[in-house]
Amino acid sequence: MQRNGQAVKTVCDVLAQRFGGQFQTSTSLREQHAHTMTYIASQLPDAVLFARSTDDVQQAVQVCATHGVAVIPFGTGTSLEGNVNAPYGGISIDLSHMNRVLKVSTDDLDCTVEAGCTREELNDYLRDTGLFFPIDPGANASLGGMAATRASGTNAVRYGTMRDNVVNVTAVMADGKIVHTAQRAKKTSAGYDLTRLLVGSEGTLGVITQLTLRLYGIPEKVMAGVCQFGDVDAACRTTIAAIQAGIPVARIELLDALQMEMVNRYSNLSHAHQPTLFLEFHGSENSVGEQAEFFQALAEEAGGSKIAWAEKQEDRNRLWKARHDAFHAALAWRPGAKGVPTDACVPISRLAECVEETRRDVEALGLIAPIVGHVGDGNFHVLPLVMMEDADEVSRMETMVKRLAERAIAMDGTCTGEHGIGQGKMKYMALEHGHGWEVMSAIKRALDPGNILNPGKVVHF
Repeated sequence: MQRNGQAVKTVCDVLAQRFGGQFQTSTSLREQHAHTMTYIASQLPDAVLFARSTDDVQQAVQVCATHGVAVIPFGTGTSLEGNVNAPYGGISIDLSHMNRVLKVSTDDLDCTVEAGCTREELNDYLRDTGLFFPIDPGANASLGGMAATRASGTNAVRYGTMRDNVVNVTAVMADGKIVHTAQRAKKTSAGYDLTRLLVGSEGTLGVITQLTLRLYGIPEKVMAGVCQFGDVDAACRTTIAAIQAGIPVARIELLDALQMEMVNRYSNLSHAHQPTLFLEFHGSENSVGEQAEFFQALAEEAGGSKIAWAEKQEDRNRLWKARHDAFHAALAWRPGAKGVPTDACVPISRLAECVEETRRDVEALGLIAPIVGHVGDGNFHVLPLVMMEDADEVSRMETMVKRLAERAIAMDGTCTGEHGIGQGKMKYMALEHGHGWEVMSAIKRALDPGNILNPGKVVHF
């Protein structure tokens, strides 16, 4: 795709006349809608449309399709692989004002929301219903964006990822048609699974405007805790043993020794600077106690500490806030450095090996790069802290990221468990998927022949 300046001007004139103040071209707004939390350079859209309805999105896409101008969906901008960049210019469609909860069905354990609704807004709305939505990627991301990148997070080991919890999406396709991918039934064998096709497509196949999501009952008892180990291998082996034993852990997060030191300083905690598992169990009073006792026994077999428990909600919130603040804790550790978050996911039987090889690689390359992970499903993150003006350090970081992706794929894993492909990891798609990547490209060409939907991401056109 090439940017056509005259076509862009025509589209901007039409949309400005049609949408008035909802349509903006200021440089500051355009910069906000191209920011990326990686070292990938920002590429600005030509304008930003603040959509307020599916009809707004449909009208904008139809105008852009007529003139061959790119459309880049935007939720909250928390994606990590350049997913919201505009390499060919175009119109960023900001969905943040589409944040209504449209329907909650307590009997069916589901709800329908607009794409700009965030996970925290939804759970605030659900507070008095006895239900909650469990997917928690850390950031207060929009639910449409979470579906588009197939997000997961700390609760995925028990509740699954967005792939498992999206029942239906409403999306505007490249030709402006509105598609509803499924009904609300719990299962179907009627045709292709369009919901799963759009979940994880990162806005390259359609602009998601509404979602129907699965909900869960708030558990009777919640217990969180911290367990520390002499090395990463022992922590990983305990995790694997717990999963294989069928302990229904709700959350199980690994922080390596360096990350624990950073978190202690930033969040004013006093844990030892050792590899640490942050845990949480959900269930009845009796079942949670049994789960905790069983996990403690497995941890002690691997040399783990006694678990320090947090049962009061405020104590649990403080504990998990410290985990979610790990990124900010790392940035504060090395002022002036850019954090370059990357992730990989492997079968849990290879987790300890992959984490240890990655840790050795980080040391050999002379990088400062703490490791955290949603280790219950084999997913972990590495955060190199890089002085971007140091070309040699940037090169060493790129070497580490490349080796991590290739290592995970060689272990029957994936180059990204939840960050998505965007621009940053397209280079690994052929290695991971082989001819399957060609099939993805064929789907893209069939559904978006003009290549207007988030071009330059996920697949080659």
